[in-house]
Amino acid sequence: MPITIATWNINSVRLRAGLVERLLREEAPDVLCLQECKSPVEKIPADHFAALGYPHLVARGQKGYNGVAILSRLPLEDAGHIDWCGRGDARHVAARLENGLLIHNLYIPAGGDVPDPDANEKFAHKLDFLRELRDWGRDARPARSLLVGDLNIAPREDDVWSHKQMLKVVSHTPVEVAHLNDAQEAGGWVDVTRRDIPEGRLYSWWSYRARDWSASDRGRRLDHVWASGDIAPAAHGSRIRRDARGWEQPSDHAPIFASIDL
Repeated sequence: MPITIATWNINSVRLRAGLVERLLREEAPDVLCLQECKSPVEKIPADHFAALGYPHLVARGQKGYNGVAILSRLPLEDAGHIDWCGRGDARHVAARLENGLLIHNLYIPAGGDVPDPDANEKFAHKLDFLRELRDWGRDARPARSLLVGDLNIAPREDDVWSHKQMLKVVSHTPVEVAHLNDAQEAGGWVDVTRRDIPEGRLYSWWSYRARDWSASDRGRRLDHVWASGDIAPAAHGSRIRRDARGWEQPSDHAPIFASIDL
């Protein structure tokens, strides 16, 4: 049977626990990876999710910042985390299912507003993080693995609403795209979403600043599902639940789905 994976930057798991519940009830993915949980692990409403049929949780948390969690209705074990850039940020957690599938849930730094590493420490941090991701992938050569999450980069021209206008905007600058592509290539990762949906504009994030986000549709594809090369042929069924961006008190991200036959 296929395993369905969802990934969603929830922008506060406690504030939006009701939205998580709605997604679990309506979609029933086997595994849901959340980013930007903004909560210590002990304050994640795990009992609430367990009552919905998701008793398994692996997470790393911080008060008010970052935070990643993996909810599952399938048994899984904590597979550790990497402290990217040595800052102690809760930006990565890994879990292994009983069939051996290793899931990496990642939240890459946004990078601030100025795309200059000399003038903007946040942007420098983002590039350092991507270089470490590249080196880790090159050394680890991941197998039987998925890497999912908010990678905070829209790499393709049709992953943003206007390629020309976004070239100097953090998340679509050439240097970020090059660093992300290097990390993908070094790890042998396959962009499952774009392998399944190879053509056309595709977004997973719309700014809160837009008066009518859907009508203006100035989106970016910041959220990704990557598969290691050995299992990428078994992945399929990618889609984005766009309407979730319009739910009451929404995250500015929409959840992404993919299935894999393992």
